[in-house]
Amino acid sequence: MALPPAFLDELRARTPLHGLIGRKTRLVRNGRQWKGCCPFHNEKTPSFYVYDDHFHCFGCGAHGDAISFVMQTEGAAFPEAVERLAGEAGLEVPRATPQAAERERRAKDLHGVCAAAEAAFRRRLTLPEGREALAYLRRRGLSEATIARFGLGWSGEGRGALAADLKGEGITPEQLVAAGLMKPRDPDRPEAGVVDMFFNRVIFPIRDRRGRTISFGGRILGDGQPKYVNGPETELFSKRRSLYGLDLAREGAFRGGPVVVVEGYMDVIALHQAGFSGAVAPLGTALTAEQLEALWQVSPEPVLCFDGDAAGVKAAGRSAELALPLLAPDRSLRLATIAGGEDPDTLVAKGGPAAFQAVLDAARPLSVALYDLLAGASPPATPEQRAGFRNRLEEAAKAIPDRALAAEYKRALLDRFFASGRGARPAFAPGGKPRPAWTPGKGRGRPGELSSIAGLQRVAIDQPGIRLERARNLLAILVRHPAILPEVEEALGALDLPAGECQVLRAALLRWLHVADVLDSQGLMDHLRQAGLESPLAWAVRSMGLSQAAHPEAQPKDAIDGWWHFFGLLRGEAELVEDRAEAQRMLVETNDPIAQQRLIRLQEALNALRGGEADQPGEPAAAPTGHIG
Repeated sequence: MALPPAFLDELRARTPLHGLIGRKTRLVRNGRQWKGCCPFHNEKTPSFYVYDDHFHCFGCGAHGDAISFVMQTEGAAFPEAVERLAGEAGLEVPRATPQAAERERRAKDLHGVCAAAEAAFRRRLTLPEGREALAYLRRRGLSEATIARFGLGWSGEGRGALAADLKGEGITPEQLVAAGLMKPRDPDRPEAGVVDMFFNRVIFPIRDRRGRTISFGGRILGDGQPKYVNGPETELFSKRRSLYGLDLAREGAFRGGPVVVVEGYMDVIALHQAGFSGAVAPLGTALTAEQLEALWQVSPEPVLCFDGDAAGVKAAGRSAELALPLLAPDRSLRLATIAGGEDPDTLVAKGGPAAFQAVLDAARPLSVALYDLLAGASPPATPEQRAGFRNRLEEAAKAIPDRALAAEYKRALLDRFFASGRGARPAFAPGGKPRPAWTPGKGRGRPGELSSIAGLQRVAIDQPGIRLERARNLLAILVRHPAILPEVEEALGALDLPAGECQVLRAALLRWLHVADVLDSQGLMDHLRQAGLESPLAWAVRSMGLSQAAHPEAQPKDAIDGWWHFFGLLRGEAELVEDRAEAQRMLVETNDPIAQQRLIRLQEALNALRGGEADQPGEPAAAPTGHIG
């Protein structure tokens, strides 16, 4: 028995081709595709390209899909290649049974039934009975070419019209029921016969990723309800797995256009006509995990476009929650919002392509949009609200399975969280009385101001300055001893560092960590200088006030001990307790030596802070010395 085409389509869709081929040859991204040296012939200049669903070598002519790649590189027969890929994709290969053979025969027949029905609906649109439907499409601004490209049609008034049209082609009412084009008049009384699924409706063919018609949607003319109807689930059509316009969007994405998810049929069609050929839409349901997987097969970062009203915000939140467990370093999302009660169709009609392009230009990465969605309309203000909000941010990052990506999300979310809380002065003084505005010359203890107590004058402790020096030492240790970066990466990302050069250097260090081949100090400093960060670098490693742990001659153990010492000073006791609890949980879950080492370091930092080894917040800063602290 030949394998069902639907199964093979799903197997190919669930097999990321660049990941499969990347095991045999090194690939680098080249625009929308991947490029590398051909694994089938010896070449020094890459001429082998990997697209979303096939590969092609412009040197030797090798061409194929995931199945043929396994066959050609491993000498596997077709069944063996399918079995192996199915096992990796979590699919069960259909077995040869009479029932499976019958399903395959029916599926082939149903594709023919749907194609014949589409042709019949298109013919009716140009007949006198379809005049009103054609006028409706033209009023919506659709050109003849667009109407033809999307195969739009007219259902007629029903009453068996479609069955009568297709009877001459040997298509039976039973086949029309199986294709979702007719339904039993009374499910409990089969003898009552069948009726048309669509009548008095403009017809929108729904196609699979290969362009084959698998079902239909219909829009009623006038004020009847429901306004839109989709065909039922069939052997060809699954709403959860299908996206309207995906076949055309694949071509648009290949040509460099963004893939944009909008709400309805007319939004997709209007955007394609306006030049946005990557537009798609779910079919009357919220976006599903299966649809996200299909989108990522076409584009690594599709754009989800939502209305700016409450319903749009809610839909964006659902989509973000759905996407987090599916994210990976090579696939994410952007979120765009249309304000003013418009949708893509009406926006393009009023403002032209430039109006929608502005919406796409303003699309936010998921990491940015996620923060706003979790914050809601009223950002948290009280300590209790902020603590709860921070917990939500961290839980969202934990939902991402890739540990490196989860750490990056956590860092990005918490960086913004801490930035939002800096510089906020309480509006009320102790006792609940409104706090008076400070004016120069009034009040005591402000940094840099002289205070008079019993005839003595003292300089108030410069807490921000002390914190800045601690952060500088922490970063200088990493510059001089970057080999410890992998161990402290997560802790560094979670730290609330002073704004300015500290945060700039931290971001540069973490970026360099993921691209550097060798973690050496000279290479890191050269990289920072080339990146235009010579001034922050010089500030961090200047000798005055620098700990011995930050000197180039320091032993690795001294460097790592010094780093965790400064981390403890900057992090604070409450946060260290929380970090320790998280490290303990990770150690129990993973039994990972790295988690064990992190737990030990956090305990040491906490012991030092509690034991008085760290200088206390209320004491004057000590004069710079060479020792840690």
